[in-house]
Amino acid sequence: MRLDGAVNFRDAGGYRTTDGHWVRMGEIYRTASLDKLTDRDLAKLKRLGISVDYDLRTQQERASAPDRVPAGSRYVVADVLGDLGGVSGLPASPEASAQLMVDAEKTMVSAPAARQAYTTVLHGIADADGANVLFHCTAGKDRTGWANATLLTALGVPRDTVMDDYLASNTYRAKENAATLAAMPPAQAAVYKPMLDVRPEYLNSGFQEVTSRYGTFDRYLDKALGLSHRDVRDLREDLLVG
Repeated sequence: MRLDGAVNFRDAGGYRTTDGHWVRMGEIYRTASLDKLTDRDLAKLKRLGISVDYDLRTQQERASAPDRVPAGSRYVVADVLGDLGGVSGLPASPEASAQLMVDAEKTMVSAPAARQAYTTVLHGIADADGANVLFHCTAGKDRTGWANATLLTALGVPRDTVMDDYLASNTYRAKENAATLAAMPPAQAAVYKPMLDVRPEYLNSGFQEVTSRYGTFDRYLDKALGLSHRDVRDLREDLLVG
């Protein structure tokens, strides 16, 4: 389904797990910012049964571009960056921009605000009792990308599939990214492009941070996000079919 006022909107499900199940579709959605949704978009979200909206953005982002959500939907702030805020100024080179994104992915694993935000989202999904939920940041690719990578990995989706889902943001955002870069001088666009991209090394740095700090992904789920083996089992019972 396409939305007129949001890019990178897609179902988080539809993927096969390592043990042959499928992630249920029509329950969890991911997207970019919702501030430009049209009334027709809101009607579409209403028909999808979206009842909870998890906003992963900073206070400044939320204030400058507040969400539009369907009437009756519950709005939940899950600020991943917290006091860390956003990027100030443009890095000096494309390489520095790429390194910034690698480091940011690690922050999404290790920073206290990020751990609390993803705890809120994952426990909210686990406790949804059949309610359909949506989570998003501004571009729907980095903070949102790690949220979905965490969810899919917890459900048993293989790493290659998780990576493909993450990299799909390059396709879903291609038109908007191209327009943004075309409006810049070439040298500035070259520096900015790595921050618009999603790249394997970005997501891999998050998984590497999990291994470095927690040893295994299961320990990350438990120690960082408070999802016990029983919680993960219940999550799989709710969201896997077949």
